[in-house]
Amino acid sequence: MAISATQIFEHHPECFDPRIARQFGAGNDPFALPGLHFTRDATESMAINRFRSGAIILAGAGMCNGGRVRHHLRQNLWRESCAVIFVGYAARGTLARRIIDGARSVRIFDEEVRVRASVHTINGFSAHADRDELLDWQHRVRPKRTFLVHGEEDVMQAFAALLRDTRVEMPEFGQSCEI
Repeated sequence: MAISATQIFEHHPECFDPRIARQFGAGNDPFALPGLHFTRDATESMAINRFRSGAIILAGAGMCNGGRVRHHLRQNLWRESCAVIFVGYAARGTLARRIIDGARSVRIFDEEVRVRASVHTINGFSAHADRDELLDWQHRVRPKRTFLVHGEEDVMQAFAALLRDTRVEMPEFGQSCEI
């Protein structure tokens, strides 16, 4: 999905702010980084695990609950020479959260994998809208039904209460409502 989203941006430079649009106009594609390779195919992705001279693997499944990132973690978490950097939020109960919280080993594909790589986090980045953006969307779009399905239950409950307090009727967790 991240590869497809990047390609959409590449084909629509007019959607960027003027500074970036000027870069595109001058023939400077900010996505054309030296050595950057996109791998849609699982076989190409698995080949990355053979690199020993260094590679940066960007994975879209930041909570590590699915996708090819699990294969990369299984192949590299045990290696002291590796570093794993988590960018953004990882929910309780996810593989990413267990690693971030200092687990000495984790279970991946029914295999116990020691965590010997250095683990780092960079907070403050998220692909998701924040509370104010969600409230703004809710008030402008006014959908007939709203479902809160993504996030930690206590946070979703608090957000549902906030929506109720702002005169938008919200249901209990996981149920729909008419607005």
